[in-house]
Amino acid sequence: MLLQQFQAYWKEHFNQLTTANCHLLLAVSGGIDSVVLTDLVYKSGFHFTIAHCNFKLRGEESERDEAFVNALAQHYNKAIVVQHFNTKEYAVEHKIAIQEAARKLRYDWFEELIKKDDSWKMTDGSVEVSFVNHQPSTVNCGIVTAHHANDNIETLLINFFRGTGISGLHGILPKQKNILRPLLFAKREAIQQYALDNGLNWAEDSSNASDKYTRNFFRQHIIPATKEVYANVEDNLLQNIQRFGEVEMLYNEAIALHKKKLLEAKGNEVHIPVLKLQKSEPLNTIIWEIIKDFHFAAAQIAEVKKLLGAENGKYVASPTHRIIKNRNWLIIAPLQTDVAAYILIEKEDKEVVYEDGMLSFKKLSSVNAHLSTSSSVATLDAAHIHYPLLLRKWKPGDYFYPLGMKKKKKLSKFFIDLKLSKTDKEKIWVLEMNKKIIWVIGYRIDDRFKITPGATTVLLIQKH
Repeated sequence: MLLQQFQAYWKEHFNQLTTANCHLLLAVSGGIDSVVLTDLVYKSGFHFTIAHCNFKLRGEESERDEAFVNALAQHYNKAIVVQHFNTKEYAVEHKIAIQEAARKLRYDWFEELIKKDDSWKMTDGSVEVSFVNHQPSTVNCGIVTAHHANDNIETLLINFFRGTGISGLHGILPKQKNILRPLLFAKREAIQQYALDNGLNWAEDSSNASDKYTRNFFRQHIIPATKEVYANVEDNLLQNIQRFGEVEMLYNEAIALHKKKLLEAKGNEVHIPVLKLQKSEPLNTIIWEIIKDFHFAAAQIAEVKKLLGAENGKYVASPTHRIIKNRNWLIIAPLQTDVAAYILIEKEDKEVVYEDGMLSFKKLSSVNAHLSTSSSVATLDAAHIHYPLLLRKWKPGDYFYPLGMKKKKKLSKFFIDLKLSKTDKEKIWVLEMNKKIIWVIGYRIDDRFKITPGATTVLLIQKH
């Protein structure tokens, strides 16, 4: 019965992978689930190699499991690859839990095997730990794990109690990239019965009896207690998983429509009209679905909402991007680009802090103003200055009219004349107004904005 169900589930979810065109990599721990998986895959006629991880966490028991899986490979006349891990050392080094460390080590290794030039696809019967040169005729492959229906239920509950979005409610998917999970239809009782009916042996993992791990706690306490109130809780949750998966499809379609209306791609930036975003509902969810793609955390949703009513130049940063308020727009820009390195300056701003220091702004009567020869001071005719100003790093193609000259000059040529080094040039910022550079900060103002005899008010800008 289970074999027929397995083959039907495989055909439904992985029909492009057949016994004629694929070679599978089976993740086998030696426990009952992976032993039954191996038997089902074998009886279904697939070519496969067994992969076993020894995490060195249970002393002699870990060595026993490795020996058992080697014997299992011999029983089925299949190749096996084994990898040893210093899991505790890895967990300490990366400051993560043991179970999380084991999971990452396991899947990273599986992906590494898949990416190798098919060298793990050894001929049936060559039971060796090392890789051999063998080029099978089959070309498709997948990493097959023994996750089953009860694992899916536990994952759903863990995600729900931990806190999750809609994607956390669909549980474990049958297929994710190269990972295939063809036992998700089967409950634990059916797997155990199959093992007994077919005289299969397996290695018991003593850690399964401990409830110090989150999954075991749910398995041994939460679900049994819930069953006392709702006898059919497992079947109900499995049906919910299916519903949530379908709900997620509708959810993703709706989010895609919102993104299409709101997001405007401009080079490596994304521009979002503030007014449109403010009117979008549900706002928190839409903001999250936009910003998560740029490595922002869910806790930053409130900060992004504040930007909608914030002053120009305010921003929120993730490890890779900034969301900058630019008048009627939010601009998402990579941190490592010049575009991300700018600040809008309004008329009321008296001081502006930026990467290279601080600028102070002061208006004076021309009678009280004194021209300065300092490169850190700019004195400009206030009548010709219109806000907002843009403070940014210079970029190729920029030009201005250097003080004392009536012809424009590219900044790149201006820097060559000054014999600036590459690193000096990388540090230069400019102050811009209506796409005109009014001051190359620390070097020279633009001749068009200098103080003339008829000036009545002077804008004094000083770099600190």
